[in-house]
Amino acid sequence: MHKSDNTRIYVHKQAHSCKIRMKPEAEAGQIALKEERHRYILELLGSEGRVLAADLSGRYRVSEDTIRRDLRELASSGKIQRVHGGALPRRAEAVPFVSRQQIDMESKIGIARAAADMIRDGQVVLIDGGTTNLRIASYLSRERSATIVTNSPPLALALADHPKLSVLMLGGNFLKEERVTTGIETIRRVESIRADLCFLGMCSLHPEVGITVGDREQAYVKQAMIGASTQVVGLISLGKMGTSLPYLVGPASRLTRLITDASDEDVLNPYRSQGIEVTST
Repeated sequence: MHKSDNTRIYVHKQAHSCKIRMKPEAEAGQIALKEERHRYILELLGSEGRVLAADLSGRYRVSEDTIRRDLRELASSGKIQRVHGGALPRRAEAVPFVSRQQIDMESKIGIARAAADMIRDGQVVLIDGGTTNLRIASYLSRERSATIVTNSPPLALALADHPKLSVLMLGGNFLKEERVTTGIETIRRVESIRADLCFLGMCSLHPEVGITVGDREQAYVKQAMIGASTQVVGLISLGKMGTSLPYLVGPASRLTRLITDASDEDVLNPYRSQGIEVTST
């Protein structure tokens, strides 16, 4: 896993565009209204995963200075991530585990309940770290007999009193802020397992950029979990969708299913078009 550092692919790399849902008037001439340009820029960023100031200037027939001002304003309002020459999807915030437990609590309950309902008797289930994944323990039937493999000490402890579950805790380096184990020991243990199901912790997801995280070691572990699992389910709240972080785990299409509180079809359809089954809670 560490033989090459190709995993450290920054999201500055241009994603291939799929469908550009631009309105006809956006291509027809100068867009004088700032609000209109902002809307089109966000739509283009959502479909292509990257925009360049020079391209936007030609597309909308306004000066590059005007486009740069547009990008600065969008960045200052937290809607995009400004980079030299253009912009990327907005960057997800790095929030400590303890603080994240208090965020989107209602959404996480619905997502975790739907995830717990997927687990069947006799399965080997990989459950990654994360505050949403931790809540799966609260909704897993006490009659369920399965093997849970996890790199999350809080989750292992939460399952300690479950009468019929076997719990395998993955060793490795303990990341205190994230409450997970990582490193080569964790990866080797994951690679020795064939899991029926994996619930992947989701820090950030974009239909074009893919699954990204803020820590390189976590990216390696998540890649190993994906490779070891028949089904890979991403659990993510709306606020993390359409965002990016520096380290690439893989394309969104590595997920077989997405469970989210998002309900807007414009947000969900780009994932469905990649063959991902989407469950909206």
